Amino acid sequence: MPYQVYKATYDAAKLGWLRIFFTAAMIFSTLLRKVRNFAHLSWFVKTWFLPVWFLLGVSRSLVLIIPFRHLAPRLGVRTGILPWVALVDSGREARALSIARVVQTAASYTPWVSNCFPQAVVARILLGIYCVPYCLFFGVTRDPTGSTLKAHAWVTAGRVRVTGGESFGQFTVLGCFVSPCLAHAISQIDQ
Repeated sequence: MPYQVYKATYDAAKLGWLRIFFTAAMIFSTLLRKVRNFAHLSWFVKTWFLPVWFLLGVSRSLVLIIPFRHLAPRLGVRTGILPWVALVDSGREARALSIARVVQTAASYTPWVSNCFPQAVVARILLGIYCVPYCLFFGVTRDPTGSTLKAHAWVTAGRVRVTGGESFGQFTVLGCFVSPCLAHAISQIDQ
């Protein structure tokens, strides 16, 4: 009897070590794959990854703590509910596409929820740094059951959907904020 108990304990211990070994091997394999994928990213994404990751956390905190009426003036110039599309040249369009990639990449690695609003805030900051005209939209839609509303925020720069994906067809626009340089150009046209 003691031999069987010893053998069962030995087998369980052996399985425990095997389980730990294979778990460690899977973690190492996953980390190696992520390092390889990171190595293939553009220099822009590599350079901005950590700052954007940090900004996503800060913007998530601000969205949760500060009321929207205090955040709104920093999002851009409010133009009402008319959906605008900023016209940009090919160089700025390429920069907007790079910003879209880095925001989406960093958002996929955050341990907190980096939904549409923090992503839109961070994209707006980067587009402002690089002087790319943008439009930041807020919209709502009813869920399929019709009982609740779903809100969404998205950013466009020319033909590039920086954050938020295909949103114009799904959401009713409630507000639009444009970059200050674009708002200045719009006010010149109105005069």
